[in-house]
Amino acid sequence: MEELSEQQLTSLTDKLLATKSELETLLATSKELTATVTLDQQAVGRLSRMDAMQQQSMAKAKTQLYEKQYRQVLKALNRIDINDYGYCQTCDESIGFSRLAVRPESDLCIQCQEKAEKHATR
Repeated sequence: MEELSEQQLTSLTDKLLATKSELETLLATSKELTATVTLDQQAVGRLSRMDAMQQQSMAKAKTQLYEKQYRQVLKALNRIDINDYGYCQTCDESIGFSRLAVRPESDLCIQCQEKAEKHATR
């Protein structure tokens, strides 16, 4: 595969920075949603309390996904800084622009990603 052109790298860097900013906003918002559920027992019934706890649980799961993607974005930006971006962290082959355009935080080529997913499901 071909290495990234300067224009492609700039485009992907901009996309990563925008994603980073968006994730920072989502993480700040989700902190409020995952706060401890406190309900007035007189005003709210048992089902409402269970619903609030379920919503809190879903918010925590989303927060974990946001945090994981945020770490991946930071790693990708770091790889750009050290001129290691766009190369598979397993086989060291270049990752195609079409893959990076969809998931700019990717650190594995398609083949290595498929192997990793196949291995994880065993």
